[in-house]
Amino acid sequence: MDCIFCRLIRDDTARWVIRGSVASAFAPLNQLAPGHTLVVPTSHYADIFDTPPEVLADTMALVKLVAGKMRTALAAGGVNVLSASGPGSEQSVPHLHFHVVPRWSDDGFSTWPSQQSQHEIAGDPVTQLADAMTASHAT
Repeated sequence: MDCIFCRLIRDDTARWVIRGSVASAFAPLNQLAPGHTLVVPTSHYADIFDTPPEVLADTMALVKLVAGKMRTALAAGGVNVLSASGPGSEQSVPHLHFHVVPRWSDDGFSTWPSQQSQHEIAGDPVTQLADAMTASHAT
């Protein structure tokens, strides 16, 4: 496997925000905003479905820490946390990652989707999800 994020971690070639044994954060090559940071599990996990709960929890804790530092160190008014998992989601690198993008009211761009999905599901998707959640908690 030739994962670009694993190579950056292994070869120590990223522009690090912080390196950790479970989760790490670094600057992407093409930043959406000043301070845009990628937070990844330090070990390889393809996506959210592949990541053990404890690794996901530590990774999200680092997302929260980075986001908080963006508010204080960069005076960001907020952050966007973006992630994609799986081939149907436009995931660009098959290594779980979260974009933490600092935002300011005058930054002039939007990371929010501007269109709605055209995909249709038979039945009520909210009921289907609720039933699946109930079934998974019953076992």
